Amino acid sequence: MEIRQLRYLVAVVEEAGFTRAAERLHVAQPGVSAQIRQLERELGQPLLDRSGRTVRPTEAGEALLPYARAALAAVDGMRQTADEFTGLLRGRVTVGLFSAAATHDLDVVSVLAGFHEDHPHVEITLTEDVSDRMVTALQHGELDVAVIGLTGEEPPPGVDLRIVVDEPLVAAVPPGDPLAGRASVALAALGERTLISLPRGTGLRAVLDRACAAAGIRPRVGYEAAAPHVLAELAARGLGVAVLPAGSAAEAGDRLRALEIVRPRLRGRIALAWRTDGPSGPAARAFLARMREAMPAPAPAGRATGTGIAG
Repeated sequence: MEIRQLRYLVAVVEEAGFTRAAERLHVAQPGVSAQIRQLERELGQPLLDRSGRTVRPTEAGEALLPYARAALAAVDGMRQTADEFTGLLRGRVTVGLFSAAATHDLDVVSVLAGFHEDHPHVEITLTEDVSDRMVTALQHGELDVAVIGLTGEEPPPGVDLRIVVDEPLVAAVPPGDPLAGRASVALAALGERTLISLPRGTGLRAVLDRACAAAGIRPRVGYEAAAPHVLAELAARGLGVAVLPAGSAAEAGDRLRALEIVRPRLRGRIALAWRTDGPSGPAARAFLARMREAMPAPAPAGRATGTGIAG
């Protein structure tokens, strides 16, 4: 029995197939299949059910999986301990990021590049997604660190946060719009207009939907896009009122007029997030420390009745 056979077995089960497991392991699929069949012959039991569209563990495979994972964890622990004596960091870090983070002064790419340069033996995986799915991934241990948009006043269960951006949400319209001469607009007035917003699952959309529900307003969202600059462009072309973080609206310059949303006032927040019990491995812990050092302090928050932002 070899460690690589156990690693292949766990990967096939977690990926529910040989092809995805081989891609994850960076090996050829026939090699994965051959090694697992050799393990099955040695143990005298079929460990995987290959009859369906996805590969699943057999009853024997399910019973043996905890032991395989424990053996792999022990080996990884030995390597990490040995590396600590030589100052070498190994392991894997999974990072989540929402697309609109790039529109703020959150240079996550530079942090990733600098960390990789300092620790070339650490495998870094970056995933872009909406905030609610990234929170779930953090809670399930599928992500180590994420930059998310918040949707509520309290942190999600099992997740710790460091807020890095806190700003008002505004209604953005072109100069010729009837609202353009105002400094602010009541949320109720937006219920009569076609809105342009990020999709469901993002922090900004959750804040908008929650505030409208509390006020008894049914918003008419006519256009959705995954990045604030696209929302701004749609609004500048007269297709509706874009609900944006104030900073994103300001980037459009004279093409848009930003009105503070009042009654209630809404704010958006971006946070660096990780599991309450911390990342599991030394590489992920080191990366979190690097991110916390690099993330800027938030601007002073004003009065807020809701939270969330583009992610």
